[in-house]
Amino acid sequence: MKRPTVDYANDPYTWDNISGWKQYRSLRPFRGMYHDVRRRLPWYWTDITDGMTYRTFAGCIRIFFVNLLPAIAFILDMQRRTNGFFGINEALFSSALAALVFSLFSCQPLTVVGITGLISLFNYTIYDIAKSYGREDIYPQFLCWCAIWAAITHWVAAVLNWCDYMRYITDFSSNAFGMYVGIIYMIKGVEELVAGFQEPGSSWAAGYLGIVIALCYWASVYFLEAMGGTTYLTPVTRKLLADFAYPIATIWWTGFSHIPGRIKSTGLLRLEHTPAFYPTTDRSWLIDFWNCPVDWIFVALPIGILITLLFYYDHNVSSLTAQAKQFPLTKPAGFHWDFFLLGITCFIGGIIGIPLPNGLVPQAPVHTDSLTEYVDNLARSREQDYEPSEGEWLQHNKKVVRATKVHEQRLSHFIMALGFVGLMTGPLLIVLHTIPRALFGGVFFVVGWGSIEGMNITSNVLYILRESRYIDPQDPRTTLKKSRIAYYVFWQSIGVAASVAISQTIGAIGFPVIIVSLIPLRWCILPRIFSEHELLVLDSPTADATVVLASMGGQPTLPEVKLAEQKRSERGEEDVDGAGGVSSGTSSQGTEGIRSREKFKDDEEKEVGRLRRERETEGGVQATLRTGHA
Repeated sequence: MKRPTVDYANDPYTWDNISGWKQYRSLRPFRGMYHDVRRRLPWYWTDITDGMTYRTFAGCIRIFFVNLLPAIAFILDMQRRTNGFFGINEALFSSALAALVFSLFSCQPLTVVGITGLISLFNYTIYDIAKSYGREDIYPQFLCWCAIWAAITHWVAAVLNWCDYMRYITDFSSNAFGMYVGIIYMIKGVEELVAGFQEPGSSWAAGYLGIVIALCYWASVYFLEAMGGTTYLTPVTRKLLADFAYPIATIWWTGFSHIPGRIKSTGLLRLEHTPAFYPTTDRSWLIDFWNCPVDWIFVALPIGILITLLFYYDHNVSSLTAQAKQFPLTKPAGFHWDFFLLGITCFIGGIIGIPLPNGLVPQAPVHTDSLTEYVDNLARSREQDYEPSEGEWLQHNKKVVRATKVHEQRLSHFIMALGFVGLMTGPLLIVLHTIPRALFGGVFFVVGWGSIEGMNITSNVLYILRESRYIDPQDPRTTLKKSRIAYYVFWQSIGVAASVAISQTIGAIGFPVIIVSLIPLRWCILPRIFSEHELLVLDSPTADATVVLASMGGQPTLPEVKLAEQKRSERGEEDVDGAGGVSSGTSSQGTEGIRSREKFKDDEEKEVGRLRRERETEGGVQATLRTGHA
C-alpha cells in the first residue's frame, strides 16, 4: 500500500479565520473526531507492516515490563487500602483491555494506556469516602457510577472538540506534572517497603531484605539502561543490555530471593495466588450498579467529573510526551478520537470492577523511545590547550547520538495485550507468585526517578548549582540571570508541592484541579512576570510537530510573543520580520501563515531555537529514559 503524502501544515482541521457560529468548537460536534479518523485511517496498513522489525520486538519486551510491573505495584497499594477489592487479575484485565482497544482502534497507538498511581489514589480515596459514611458495602456500585459518569463526560469532551485546548500545553505544565507523578511513585515505593515490616506474616529480616532487593533492582535497571548512552563494549551489546534491562533485573532478583539458606528462610512476602480469570473477591465480573442508592449515584457525578479532568490532562499529556519534539515522527495524531475511546474503556472498566486505565505519563514516552532508531556518530572537536603560550590545539572524540526514525506501529501494543491475557492463566499466575513484593518497591523507584531525572525542573536546578565558569557558553540559559531561572523553577514547584500535599489528604481527588490550573498560570500570569526572551529560553511547547498539532487545530501563538509584539507596536517599532508580526506559535494572517511558523519567527526566537537544537545535538538525544543505541 502506498504511503499517503499529506501536508499537515495545511490540514483542513482549523478554527482560524472562521467567523460566525462556526468558530465555536462546541457548536460543531464530532468535527475533531471525524478529522482524526480521516487523517489516520490511510496509515492503518503501514501501522502493521512497519512493526515487523527488531525494534518492535525489543520495544514490546521493554514496554511490557514497564507497564506490567508498575500495574501490579499499584494494585498491591489498592488492595491494602480497599479491603482487598482489587487484585492481580483486575490489574491484568485492565491493562489487557486498554492495550487491546488502543492497539486496534486508536489514532495514537504509541501512547501506552494502563494503570497509574493517580487512579490508584482515586480508588482508595473513594473507598475512604464510602467508609467515612459507614457504607463500604456499596463501594463497588459507587465506584462503578463514578466510572459511568466519567465515561459520559469523556464522550462529551471528545464530541465537543475540547481536546483542542491541550495545544496550550508547554514544558512548564507537563514537566511539573511529570515531576509530581515521579514524586508520587517514589512515595509509593517507600510505602511498599514499609508494608514489608507491617503486613501479617512479615518479619524484620524479610523487611530489611526487601529494602536491599528494591534498591539493588533500582540500581540494576538504571545502570543497564544507561549502558545505551555510554561508549563501553560494542554497539550490539549496549543495545541488548539497554533493551532488556527490565527482564534481566526482574529475573535476576527474583531468583536471588529464592537462594536457599538465610535468604529464602526470611519469609519474604510474595504476590498472592489468584484463581485464573476470576476476580479477587467472591463476585462476578459484572458489578450490580443498579443496586446503588440514588443519592450515592448523584454523589458520584462530581467525582466522575474530577476523573475526567484528571484523564483529560493525564492521558493527553501522555500522548503529547509520546509524540514529543525529540522523536522524528511522520504519522498523524488523533486526540479527540482517542479520548472518546478512553471513555469507552472507562465505561467497561466501571461495570466490570477493574481500575480505570488511562495514559501513562512516565511509560508513554518510553514506548516511543524504545521504538526509535538511534545512531551513534563520532564527533570531533578541537580546543586550545589551557596553556595558550604553547600554541597547541587538542583534538577530542566524543559520541553524539541522533534519532533517525521511529517505527510507528500497532503490533507492540497488540502483542502486549495478548501477553496480559496470557498472564491471567493458571501456570503464569504461579510464575508471578514467585516474585517478591519488595521488588515492586524497586519498580516504583525506577519509574519515579526516571520521571524526576528527565524533567526540566531538575535540569534547571542543577544548572543553577553549577559553577559559572564551567557552564557551556552555547547554553541559551547563559543569557539569563540564575535568579530568574530560580524564580521560574519556583512557580513550577508551587504546582508540584500543592499537588503532592493534597494527595496525602482525604481531599486527594481534588488534585486534578491544581494540575490543570498550571495551564492558565503559564498563559495568563507568567508572560507578565517573565520577558519574552526568558520564556523562549526556559519553556517551549511539549509537542511542536505539525503532524501532531494538526489534530488540535495547529499551534497557538505564545502569549509572551503577543505581549512583546504589542509593546513594540505601542512604541511605534516596525515588525522585525516584515511579515505581519512575530510568532512563536501560529499566525492568524492567512492559511499559509497559520500553518508555517518559520517565516513568522523573529531573529531572537530563531537564535534561541538554534541554540537549543545545538545543545540537544551536542549532548545527544534527550529521551525520557535511556535506551540502546546502535
